[in-house]
Amino acid sequence: MKIYTRRGDSGETDLFGGERVRKEHLRVEAYGQVDELNASLGAALAQSDHEDFVSLGQTIQSALFDLGSFLATPDRAHREKAKIPEVGEADVDVLEREIDRLEGELEPLANFVLPGGTPAAAAFHVARTVCRRAERMAVALDSREPLGGLSLRYLNRLSDLLFVMARVENRRAGREDVPWSPRER
Repeated sequence: MKIYTRRGDSGETDLFGGERVRKEHLRVEAYGQVDELNASLGAALAQSDHEDFVSLGQTIQSALFDLGSFLATPDRAHREKAKIPEVGEADVDVLEREIDRLEGELEPLANFVLPGGTPAAAAFHVARTVCRRAERMAVALDSREPLGGLSLRYLNRLSDLLFVMARVENRRAGREDVPWSPRER
């Protein structure tokens, strides 16, 4: 099978289930941003030396593929027939447990921190911002075509986890987070 089909050359693409839509359709934007988040997370994981992060990250990446498939399949009957998985309560619970576990390594925050530090921490901060953008697009889609399920909650919690992972990367490397201090006017 060739990687190219030429079917998208006119600016349209197929959703799962057969419907063709323009590539700027909110649904395409939403699953495209989840795909970008997945790649961004992969880049962050490639810079991490921590096996617990890599293992957790691969679990999250699989869930993001599930989420992208869910977003690309608007018809519930087709999702059920094709057995398209949805992120669920157990997926959100994994994120919350990991946040709690990793926060045990950190000092509580007193103020905002500048995104950066080690290359891996900076990459997790980038993944966090990509996650927030994907979440905003999913919210926009949900306001027009209610998604149901836990997609929005999953993305919201994932951005929190990515922030904590960035901080832990710095902590484990012996780098202090740089607190934000508003500039004098």
